[in-house]
Amino acid sequence: MTVKVTFLPGQKEIEVVSGIDLLKAAAQAGVMVEGNCGGKGTCGKCKVRLVSGPAENPTAGEKKHLSEKELAAGWVLACQRPVWEDVTVEVIGQKDAYGRKTDLASAVGAVELNTCVEKTFLKLKAPTIEDQKADYERVIESLSLSDERTNLKVLSNLAQVLRRSHFEVTPVMIDGKLISVEEGDTTNRKFGMVFDIGTTTVVGYLLDLNSGSVIATSALTNSQNVFGADVISRINHAINDKNGLAELQKKVLEAMNEIISHLYQKADVKGEEVYETVVVGNTTMSHLFWGIDPSYLAPAPFIPVFTRTLEAEARELGLNMHPYGRVLILPNIAGYVGSDTVGVMLATHINNRKGYTVAVDIGTNGEVALAGEGRILTCSTAAGPAFEGAQIKNGMRAADGAIEAVYIDGGEVQIVVIGKSKPKGICGSGLIDAVAQMLKAGIIDSSGRFTDPEDADCLLDPKLKTRIIKGNNGFEFILVPADLSATGENIVVSQKDIRELQLGKGAIHAGIQVLMQIMGITPKDLSEILLAGAFGNYIKKESALAIGLFPAIPLDRIISVGNAAGDGAKLALLSKKERAIAQDLARKAEHVELSSRLDFQNEFVNALGFPE
Repeated sequence: MTVKVTFLPGQKEIEVVSGIDLLKAAAQAGVMVEGNCGGKGTCGKCKVRLVSGPAENPTAGEKKHLSEKELAAGWVLACQRPVWEDVTVEVIGQKDAYGRKTDLASAVGAVELNTCVEKTFLKLKAPTIEDQKADYERVIESLSLSDERTNLKVLSNLAQVLRRSHFEVTPVMIDGKLISVEEGDTTNRKFGMVFDIGTTTVVGYLLDLNSGSVIATSALTNSQNVFGADVISRINHAINDKNGLAELQKKVLEAMNEIISHLYQKADVKGEEVYETVVVGNTTMSHLFWGIDPSYLAPAPFIPVFTRTLEAEARELGLNMHPYGRVLILPNIAGYVGSDTVGVMLATHINNRKGYTVAVDIGTNGEVALAGEGRILTCSTAAGPAFEGAQIKNGMRAADGAIEAVYIDGGEVQIVVIGKSKPKGICGSGLIDAVAQMLKAGIIDSSGRFTDPEDADCLLDPKLKTRIIKGNNGFEFILVPADLSATGENIVVSQKDIRELQLGKGAIHAGIQVLMQIMGITPKDLSEILLAGAFGNYIKKESALAIGLFPAIPLDRIISVGNAAGDGAKLALLSKKERAIAQDLARKAEHVELSSRLDFQNEFVNALGFPE
């Protein structure tokens, strides 16, 4: 039996099997609903409003995560609501701040162009009675190809192409393999793409392979998030649902094709003019992109199916580019250190920098590389979802309405909101800022515990005292009162939020400490810490040091390097030499598995508190 679910706005309708929950129905309909906890009912982010359909008593999860005002207005948690009859629901969309990803300054300097894609304009002699050479041989001999590797599909319409163009054509080759013969001189139309597949966001770049310049960028939320905000949730979906792996691959490929459509529209480029795409992502995203079972990444010893570079023709994946163009992914290093980290190392040329350099890419996982004295050590820490705004009471992605910066001066609290709109919640950079400011103001102590405003010894400004309230699980600090927020509810930082942040920052700090111990150095030996990705670009370095996210080093040694993962992929697209360096970096990297190390556990415990 099937039932109809209608999603508003947009009147998107879908027929689903009765009994399926609204979150899964949204996933099938391609409607974006947050599913950070993978449908467990623990995050409270999959809020939708019942417009029509049966009214049922709220579940325990809904009572925990939704206010009485929201429950009365018909709000429910999509993952908690099985559908047994036709229903209409309203989904509140959010305008993601993709510019925070696409507008980052590039860390890549000039690169010597030497792409794998070659185009050569030929003026061939037409056949005659005296010259009856076959069409294919005529093209091959003019190219002086020593290895006649050709996609046989080229031959299917070669006769027509040659004669329509009066034997003036442009063959297209990738690493010497002939993939197309185009009419006329098309040598000035040669393009490639780069994709950085993040757990949260997918970013795409369109490049002119003749000039090496980026001519268009675009980004979208990784719609796999309906199956969970973190890679473990998505791996579990692939394991537990018979169609899970196919669903996950479909979601990311659909997002990529939507991005591709935007890129082509911006740059006035056609798909058949794009011949190569280079992809980077963490190891789980790499597996899901190819449709490869990631099951054994979840349990120890965290074994991937592959780490080497893989490639395929675009038509095999259904990517909207030249069907016989090449799609490849840079090598991974280990189960939780992927090709995105290789991209960071390549873009920053971490192996050639002076002294000792740490590169950190902070997301749901925190990947760390430490290079110096000819060695490269890598590790991954389970930073948790706090830095992406997940598992935080009023947390959200970096989208319009998210608080991204906080200032507490005396008794006044000032905020900066993405999009300059009414605040809806707080993203990761805002959370770090808020906690650093709360620590400085004495609202919390170095253990992360709230100051009790009723304590006789409390010296807080009276205005700050009134902002400390009791929530369901301890004290909360009001950043934005209900009458000033877009939600009509207080936007707060709770005791639990602080604990989540401590777990994440403690893991990253401890990972860096372990790598330094293995390398035999201390923080004073570090020449620099490179912060990769949008998160690293937007957090305040002062706030990061204040909460102990990184070892204490001078501020001028902490450098944001933009989307270095994507920049590394660009280098690999534009230069055969750089692509070879990427392979070498992946081979040379020494992976340190932290999960079983006692020294990591000790450092983690030591790093949970805030610096005095």
